[in-house]
Parts: sequence; structure tokens; C-alpha cells
Amino acid sequence: MKGDAILAVAGIVSKIFGAVFRIPLTNMIGAEGQSYYGAAYPVYQFFYVIATAGFPVAISRMVSERIAHGDYINAHKSYKLALRATLAVSGLSFLLCFFGAGAIARAYGNPGAEASIRAISIALLFTPVAASLRGYFQGQQQMTPTAVSQVIEQIVRVAAGLALAFAFFRTSLEMAAAGATFGASAGMIAAMIVLLVIYIRKRPERRRLMNGSVIREESDRQRFRELVEIVIPITIGSSIMPLMMNIDAAIVMRRLQATGWDLDMSKTLYGLISGYCDPLVNLPVVFVDAITISLIPAVTTAFTLKRKDDLDRNIKTGLKTMMVIAYPCAAGLIVLANPILHMLYPAKPDEADLATSTLQILALSIITLAIMRTLSSSLQGIGKMTLPVVNLFIGALAKIVITYVLVGIHYFNVNGAAIGSVMAYLISALLNYRGLRKYADVDLDMKSIFVKPLFAAAVMGIVTIGVYRGALLIHMQNAVSVLLAIAAAVCVYFVAVFLSGAVTKDEIELIPKGELIYSLAVRLHLAKR
Repeated sequence: MKGDAILAVAGIVSKIFGAVFRIPLTNMIGAEGQSYYGAAYPVYQFFYVIATAGFPVAISRMVSERIAHGDYINAHKSYKLALRATLAVSGLSFLLCFFGAGAIARAYGNPGAEASIRAISIALLFTPVAASLRGYFQGQQQMTPTAVSQVIEQIVRVAAGLALAFAFFRTSLEMAAAGATFGASAGMIAAMIVLLVIYIRKRPERRRLMNGSVIREESDRQRFRELVEIVIPITIGSSIMPLMMNIDAAIVMRRLQATGWDLDMSKTLYGLISGYCDPLVNLPVVFVDAITISLIPAVTTAFTLKRKDDLDRNIKTGLKTMMVIAYPCAAGLIVLANPILHMLYPAKPDEADLATSTLQILALSIITLAIMRTLSSSLQGIGKMTLPVVNLFIGALAKIVITYVLVGIHYFNVNGAAIGSVMAYLISALLNYRGLRKYADVDLDMKSIFVKPLFAAAVMGIVTIGVYRGALLIHMQNAVSVLLAIAAAVCVYFVAVFLSGAVTKDEIELIPKGELIYSLAVRLHLAKR
């Protein structure tokens, strides 16, 4: 639990740094510059996942299993084997990404993204060492090196990316975007150096443990087979989300240009999603991850012991808790989309106006993603590890069709891609629910899970927009009005969610710091002890 807490905090800090990075960057390079950055990052993410996604988990599992038997020698050999494998895959990924940058950019209908793709591909040379070391330390229940390296990676990424973007800004938007994407490479280099320093400092301890290790016969072939069995399914599952990002990158600009938009306007429209909307929509995912981590073991225990009531209750609790978080996030972004965009991107008011409808649509994906991820975790908890991957792949196929059709309609343009994302998660969620009904006979109280939290969020949304407009009437600035409206939203939702009976004590305690939240509700006489 301590290790999970360390990694969760590091994840939250990393998300915050990511948001901090994208806001000033977008104010600097605008939607056109973000179209280059937004085209490069999905490419990098896809190759990054292929090269490294399964290896940290595989190393962690292989190392921890051998250490549990006191076999420190084969634990270290497993780490070295995995490192060699991921170096080979990463090297090939780098070559494809670096030398194929021009072809990829042209295939996406965005030739100006070539420099950005090439700049970020350099990170692939250093990711295998960092990913392998993180897995090696995690296998020894040492989470701090991973957390420290993640935070350092983000700090360097933000500092280097913004500095280089500013340095090249007067040269061209293409070079400014490339400078920003190189921040990811600089951050990965810094993370690798931190992890190597920790690894070298622990050499005496490693030698001591290996000298006292039990001796077990184990061949490289055995270790390699085990490595492949772990890496391949994880990599396939992890690659689907980056694949969906690449669907947008590959389809949107080409469809826009094919249906009457010129190249400059196509770049602007595509940049609205990657630059203005994604940083805001992605922030609530931190809480989604925290809940799914706690849900899997609870579901697994109930299913293994054949406790049907506990299984239904755990899944219901996880879903309702997700809705308690997702509904207000989505409602807030929908009613305050334009004011928030103008507050965060004051240097680009026209583009903030253009991004408003896209953000409002994408806000719905917070809800559909939360449902999909909860039900995916539940399926994994009952032992159906590959079914959520298949269902997400079906959702991705649906996204291709929806995005292609709607982006080609002039009225929808880039909003068609946003609708495609919402529908992809919804389709995957429905398929996951069908799987739970089939394999675990799950019975859920839909009114309690979806209707009550929705009512509380609707009340919050009405009050929020009322407070915002009231603040504007007395001539407050937009930023002040937004902050007042958000403060009112927090207070109103806190009251509404308890008075409506949307949550119970057990459910609210699934949320990070849930015990403190519930104790505050008790003191305010909104809940019982």
C-alpha cells in the first residue's frame, strides 16, 4: 500500500506538470503549432508502448518471483535479459520513427510535423534503460526510484520543452513545436541518469544479496519464454489507447482537407483537440486510475470465493464512485468550457472560442471512459484478462468509422473526432458490461449508480453557470468569475451528493482522502457516523 501511494502521488504530480506544460505552450504556439506537437506525440506514444509497455511489468514480476525464493542471481539475469530485449525493440522503433518521420508526417496530411516526430523519437533510445530499471526496482518492492525518476522526468521535460519552444518560436512554429517535443527526450534522459545513479549506488547491496543467493538452474530460453508470455498481452492491451490517438492524427487532417478545408485551417482545427482540450479532459484520469487499482483485488476476492453479493456490491461501488467523480468533472467543463478556455489561453481568444464546442463534447468522454475502465477492471478481476482488450479494439474500430464519416461533414469537422472518442469508450463499456453479465451474472442498481449522482451534478451545473454569470454582471473579470463559480460548484456538489443519497460511507472512502471527506460531511450534518 505504501508503494502504491508513492506511485499514485508521483502520477498526480506528473499529470499536474503535464497540464502546466501544455497551457503556456499553447498560449505560445497556438493551435497550428499544437497540430505539429499533437501529430508527433501519438506517434511517439505508440512506439513507446510497443517498445516498453510490457517490460517493466515483466521484469517486476520475474524479479519478485525469484527474490521470493531467495534466487537473487537469476533475478538479476532476468533483468538483464529483458533489458537486452527492450533495447532491441526500442532501437528498431527509433529507426522507424526517426528516419520515417517525413513519411509519417505526410501520411497524416501534416508535413510540418516531421521535425517534431524526429525530435521526440530520440527519447526511444533511452526509454528501455529507464523502463527496465523501474521494473527491476519495483520487483524488489522499491517504488521510490520509479516515483523520483518520474517527477524528475516531468520537471526536465517541462523546463527543456518550454525553453526550446521559446528559443525557436521566432524561427518557425514547426521548430518551436519540435523544441517542445524534444522536452520528452530530455526528460527521459534525465530519468535514465537518475535511475542509473541509484542502480550504481546499490551495487554493494546487490553483490551482498547475490553472494547469499540460493543456486537454481535456469536457462536463458526459459526466461525468454516467460518474458514473451508476459510482455505480448500487456503490449497489445496498452497499445490500443495510443492507437486511438493515432487514428485522430491519421484521419482528421486528411479528411478536413479532402472536404474543403485548406491546410492552415486544418492544422488549426486539429490543434484544438491536442492543444486546448486534451490537457483538461485528461486530468480526471488520475482519480480513475486510483479507483481501478483498488477495485481489481476486491472483485478478484469476491469472485474467487463465489460471494455473489460481495461481487455485485464491489462493482456497484466502483462504478458509483466513478460517477461521483466523472459527472461533476464533465458538467463543470460543459457549462464553463468557454470561460475556462479564455482563462487558461488568454493569448489565443479566437482559438479558445473555436475549441469550446470540442471541449464540451470531449467532456462527455470523461464519463464514458470512467465506465469503460471500471468495467474493464472488473472483467480482469474475474480472470477475463483479454476480453476488455478485444472490446476496446472493437471500440477503436468504431471510432475509425465515426471519425471518418463525421469529420468529413463540414458542420461537424473536428468535433467528429471528439464524438468518435466518446462513442468508442461507450461501445467498449457496453461490451464489457455484457461480458460481466455473461461470465459473472452481475446485477447492478442502475438508478443508484447513474441517476442519483447525475441529479447532484445537474444541480451543481445550474448553480455554477448562475454564479459565473452573476459575477460577470457585477463586472468581475473572467478569471475571477470562473474561480468563484468553481468554488461554488465544489460546495454545492458536496452538499447535493450527500443530501440526494448518491453515496454511502463505504463508497466515498474509495476516493483518495475519502475518510476525511466523509468526516467533514458528518460534522456538517450531511451524513451519519
